[in-house]
Amino acid sequence: MRRLMICLVFLLAWSGLSYADEQDSERILGNMHDELERNFETLQEEEKPPFYLSYEIVEDDVIQVSGSYGEITRDLDVLNRVLTIDLRVGTPELDNTRVDRTPQRVNFGSISVDAEQPLKVALWNATNSSFRSALSQLTRVESEVQATVEEEDKTGDFAAMPKEDHRGGSLQLATVSESFREKVKRYGLPFKYEDHIQSNSVSIVGEIETRWFVNSEGTKIYTSEAYYRINISATTKAEDGMELRRYKSYEALTPEGFPDDDTVMTDVRAMIEELEALRNAPIVDPYTGPAILGGRAAGVFFHEILGHRLEGHRLKSVTDGQTFKAKLGEQLLPKNFTLYFDPTIREYKGLTLWGFYDYDNQGVKARRVNVIENGVLTGFIMSRQPMEGFLESNGHGRRQSSSGFGSVSRQSNLFVEVENPVSADELKEMLLQRVRDQGREFGLYFEDIQGGFALTGRAMPNAFNVQPLVVYRLYPDGRQEYVRGVNLIGTPLTVMSLIEAGASDYDTFNGMCGAESGWVPVSAVSPSILISQIEVQKAMTSRDKPPLLPTPVERDDDEVSLDHHGHSH
Repeated sequence: MRRLMICLVFLLAWSGLSYADEQDSERILGNMHDELERNFETLQEEEKPPFYLSYEIVEDDVIQVSGSYGEITRDLDVLNRVLTIDLRVGTPELDNTRVDRTPQRVNFGSISVDAEQPLKVALWNATNSSFRSALSQLTRVESEVQATVEEEDKTGDFAAMPKEDHRGGSLQLATVSESFREKVKRYGLPFKYEDHIQSNSVSIVGEIETRWFVNSEGTKIYTSEAYYRINISATTKAEDGMELRRYKSYEALTPEGFPDDDTVMTDVRAMIEELEALRNAPIVDPYTGPAILGGRAAGVFFHEILGHRLEGHRLKSVTDGQTFKAKLGEQLLPKNFTLYFDPTIREYKGLTLWGFYDYDNQGVKARRVNVIENGVLTGFIMSRQPMEGFLESNGHGRRQSSSGFGSVSRQSNLFVEVENPVSADELKEMLLQRVRDQGREFGLYFEDIQGGFALTGRAMPNAFNVQPLVVYRLYPDGRQEYVRGVNLIGTPLTVMSLIEAGASDYDTFNGMCGAESGWVPVSAVSPSILISQIEVQKAMTSRDKPPLLPTPVERDDDEVSLDHHGHSH
């Protein structure tokens, strides 16, 4: 049975836009705390009272400008607030969350958290509904416990944590809509003049996420964080029907943190050239042999094969493979490898990280968690669901704010550090030596990657699949050749035992990770790594031929030459 913390989610929406400053936020926290205390105290008179209650309101103020071929296709400005309630009945050892269900959602219509009485009424109504649902869940849980064998892990369902009191600064979105529109047009224009480009997209997003959190332990938290991101993608289609994609993103904490236009336009031109090369590249047959994963590819690799298997709630589930639960103290990586999660870091070596936060969605302070030290497994990332040997949260109880899911242990910023690394050139020479030693024709280099997925349950093979964007062969004579149509696959224990070395060329992958508690932003920082033996399989591909009809995009032959700013000559 999958274990998810259960919450009740309510949408608080309105047509008029308003923003909370520090004084407003203190008042909102006070109103939330007063209503929580009143409701919690009143419910103690019930036969099965709650032992824990929390309210979290998340406000997302978002602007997004999107386009393609140098034209605007979407221009949004949205302000949205969502209330989530986590109400628990029973006991910390056995509560209503030990059940799998679809959370209830209620749209409250035109309600603003700035209005004291409407907010308190909304919280009162939501708490009533949540309490009734919790009682029904507890009845089901108690019946299931009676009908199933005793749990292997008897640590219970909920861990108490110390009271927290935190007020962050108040942020507002920069006035950047017009600037975003200009950039979207500029960055998308070069795709208009390339015959091999089948589709393209440029999107620039600015978001301020503001959170108010209170619970029955006395915690009061207010945070406000800014996120800015540029996404550029394009696709082409090879003659055999395979669709190929290139993707580039830039993350920043302020609009000023974005790279300049020259840098972005240089990357756009590189994407166009790489897509043309890839569509003419050979397809790799299934292969085993040595490979290098570049920094971004290695980051996703560790996120998928290791990170998900170190999330505490999985290791407690009897349906999970529990790959590493019994391996504390064992050597998993080379002795010069250290791996940790740290959501408190917002930038690393000049690059913005996406998986940062001050407090998780359960009101627990974010902190660094060492999981592998000198190659040895030392810990796991935990939410407020305890497990044997790890009875407290370490600040990784996360969820998508608008998802309706409860919080579970999730990754944040993943860091892979290598002591005494080799240079990138030395790593390539090591790869070529493995090629010669194994009698291979070539080795593979995974330069960039779009994502992947991991299977951690027992019902399916406990495996991973990493999906690259750019791969090429490295030959012993120094030649390199683009290839396409491969996915990196394998099983975690085997492939981790074959990691040999890491370089000094750190890079960052930022993305959104989807799992039981919805989509959350994550980052992975890693150097390039050498693996002595990997396996690749053919990627799924379309059998559709390239388009028969000519594209409707008007391409002026006189304007095919563009400078770095996207201006035609």
